[in-house]
Amino acid sequence: MSSRLSSELIAPWEEINAYQQQMGREAKYGACSVFVGSMRDFNEGQDVQRMLLEHYPGMTDKFLEQLCLEATERWELLDTLLIHRVGEIRPNDTIVVIAVWSAHRKQAFEACRYLIEELKHRAPLWKKESLTGGDRWVEKNT
Repeated sequence: MSSRLSSELIAPWEEINAYQQQMGREAKYGACSVFVGSMRDFNEGQDVQRMLLEHYPGMTDKFLEQLCLEATERWELLDTLLIHRVGEIRPNDTIVVIAVWSAHRKQAFEACRYLIEELKHRAPLWKKESLTGGDRWVEKNT
Protein backbone atom coordinates (compact mmCIF):
# COMPACT_ATOMS: atom_id res chain seq x y z
CA MET A 1 0.00 0.00 0.00
CA SER A 2 1.36 3.38 -0.95
CA SER A 3 0.00 6.93 -0.76
CA ARG A 4 1.75 10.23 -1.21
CA LEU A 5 1.41 13.88 -2.12
CA SER A 6 3.35 15.34 -5.04
CA SER A 7 4.12 18.92 -5.95
CA GLU A 8 5.58 17.71 -9.26
CA LEU A 9 3.82 16.62 -12.44
CA ILE A 10 2.48 13.07 -12.22
CA ALA A 11 2.88 10.58 -15.09
CA PRO A 12 0.03 8.23 -14.11
CA TRP A 13 0.78 5.23 -16.31
CA GLU A 14 4.49 5.31 -15.48
CA GLU A 15 3.68 5.47 -11.75
CA ILE A 16 1.24 2.55 -11.98
CA ASN A 17 3.62 0.44 -14.08
CA ALA A 18 6.56 1.12 -11.74
CA TYR A 19 4.51 0.28 -8.68
CA GLN A 20 3.17 -2.89 -10.25
CA GLN A 21 6.73 -3.94 -11.11
CA GLN A 22 7.70 -3.39 -7.47
CA MET A 23 4.89 -5.74 -6.44
CA GLY A 24 6.78 -8.48 -8.26
CA ARG A 25 5.65 -11.68 -9.86
CA GLU A 26 4.37 -13.08 -6.54
CA ALA A 27 1.40 -10.71 -6.76
CA LYS A 28 -1.70 -12.80 -7.37
CA TYR A 29 -3.96 -10.09 -8.69
CA GLY A 30 -6.59 -10.72 -11.32
CA ALA A 31 -7.74 -7.12 -11.57
CA CYS A 32 -6.38 -3.62 -11.37
CA SER A 33 -8.89 -0.77 -11.33
CA VAL A 34 -7.55 2.71 -12.07
CA PHE A 35 -8.86 6.25 -11.71
CA VAL A 36 -6.91 9.21 -13.11
CA GLY A 37 -8.29 12.68 -12.46
CA SER A 38 -7.09 15.73 -14.40
CA MET A 39 -7.67 19.46 -14.04
CA ARG A 40 -10.41 20.91 -16.22
CA ASP A 41 -10.07 24.34 -17.80
CA PHE A 42 -13.61 25.23 -16.71
CA ASN A 43 -15.74 25.07 -13.59
CA GLU A 44 -19.16 26.47 -12.75
CA GLY A 45 -19.46 28.05 -16.19
CA GLN A 46 -16.16 29.94 -16.08
CA ASP A 47 -12.75 29.41 -17.65
CA VAL A 48 -10.08 28.34 -15.17
CA GLN A 49 -6.46 29.22 -16.00
CA ARG A 50 -4.78 27.46 -13.07
CA MET A 51 -5.49 26.17 -9.60
CA LEU A 52 -3.67 26.22 -6.29
CA LEU A 53 -4.28 23.07 -4.27
CA GLU A 54 -3.32 23.66 -0.66
CA HIS A 55 -2.88 21.04 2.04
CA TYR A 56 -1.87 20.74 5.65
CA PRO A 57 1.43 18.81 5.75
CA GLY A 58 1.25 15.82 8.02
CA MET A 59 -2.53 15.87 8.25
CA THR A 60 -3.20 15.33 4.55
CA ASP A 61 -0.53 12.62 4.26
CA LYS A 62 -2.03 10.73 7.20
CA PHE A 63 -5.51 11.08 5.74
CA LEU A 64 -4.44 9.48 2.44
CA GLU A 65 -2.81 6.61 4.30
CA GLN A 66 -5.88 6.10 6.51
CA LEU A 67 -8.18 6.16 3.48
CA CYS A 68 -6.19 3.37 1.83
CA LEU A 69 -6.36 1.37 5.07
CA GLU A 70 -10.14 1.83 5.18
CA ALA A 71 -10.43 0.41 1.66
CA THR A 72 -8.28 -2.62 2.49
CA GLU A 73 -10.46 -3.31 5.53
CA ARG A 74 -13.69 -3.17 3.48
CA TRP A 75 -12.56 -5.17 0.43
CA GLU A 76 -10.18 -8.05 -0.24
CA LEU A 77 -7.40 -6.00 -1.81
CA LEU A 78 -3.85 -6.99 -2.59
CA ASP A 79 -2.52 -3.45 -2.87
CA THR A 80 -3.40 0.20 -3.41
CA LEU A 81 -1.62 3.21 -4.86
CA LEU A 82 -2.87 6.76 -4.29
CA ILE A 83 -0.94 9.83 -5.46
CA HIS A 84 -2.43 13.31 -5.12
CA ARG A 85 -1.04 16.53 -6.51
CA VAL A 86 -0.63 19.70 -4.43
CA GLY A 87 0.61 23.18 -5.29
CA GLU A 88 0.04 24.99 -8.57
CA ILE A 89 -1.78 22.94 -11.19
CA ARG A 90 -2.55 23.77 -14.82
CA PRO A 91 -5.36 22.48 -17.06
CA ASN A 92 -4.80 18.87 -18.21
CA ASP A 93 -2.32 18.19 -15.38
CA THR A 94 -3.03 14.97 -13.53
CA ILE A 95 -4.36 15.73 -10.05
CA VAL A 96 -4.92 12.24 -8.67
CA VAL A 97 -3.97 8.66 -9.51
CA ILE A 98 -5.65 5.74 -7.77
CA ALA A 99 -4.87 2.11 -8.57
CA VAL A 100 -6.35 -0.85 -6.73
CA TRP A 101 -5.22 -4.46 -7.16
CA SER A 102 -7.39 -7.40 -6.18
CA ALA A 103 -7.91 -11.03 -7.11
CA HIS A 104 -11.33 -10.09 -8.53
CA ARG A 105 -12.64 -7.11 -10.50
CA LYS A 106 -15.66 -6.39 -8.30
CA GLN A 107 -13.50 -5.59 -5.26
CA ALA A 108 -11.09 -3.55 -7.38
CA PHE A 109 -13.87 -1.47 -8.99
CA GLU A 110 -15.72 -0.87 -5.73
CA ALA A 111 -12.61 0.04 -3.75
CA CYS A 112 -11.35 2.41 -6.46
CA ARG A 113 -14.73 4.17 -6.56
CA TYR A 114 -14.79 4.38 -2.76
CA LEU A 115 -11.31 5.92 -2.66
CA ILE A 116 -12.05 8.73 -5.12
CA GLU A 117 -15.46 9.54 -3.63
CA GLU A 118 -14.15 9.65 -0.06
CA LEU A 119 -11.11 11.63 -1.17
CA LYS A 120 -13.34 14.25 -2.82
CA HIS A 121 -15.62 14.55 0.22
CA ARG A 122 -13.25 14.22 3.18
CA ALA A 123 -9.66 15.09 2.24
CA PRO A 124 -8.07 18.09 3.95
CA LEU A 125 -7.31 19.84 0.64
CA TRP A 126 -8.34 23.35 -0.41
CA LYS A 127 -8.69 24.60 -4.00
CA LYS A 128 -8.27 28.15 -5.20
CA GLU A 129 -9.04 28.70 -8.89
CA SER A 130 -7.57 31.51 -10.96
CA LEU A 131 -10.13 32.88 -13.39
CA THR A 132 -9.97 35.69 -15.93
CA GLY A 133 -11.62 38.07 -13.44
CA GLY A 134 -9.78 37.00 -10.28
CA ASP A 135 -9.47 34.11 -7.85
CA ARG A 136 -12.03 32.08 -5.91
CA TRP A 137 -12.00 29.31 -3.34
CA VAL A 138 -13.91 26.19 -4.39
CA GLU A 139 -16.33 24.30 -2.18
CA LYS A 140 -15.76 20.54 -1.68
CA ASN A 141 -17.37 17.94 -3.97
CA THR A 142 -16.50 19.55 -7.32
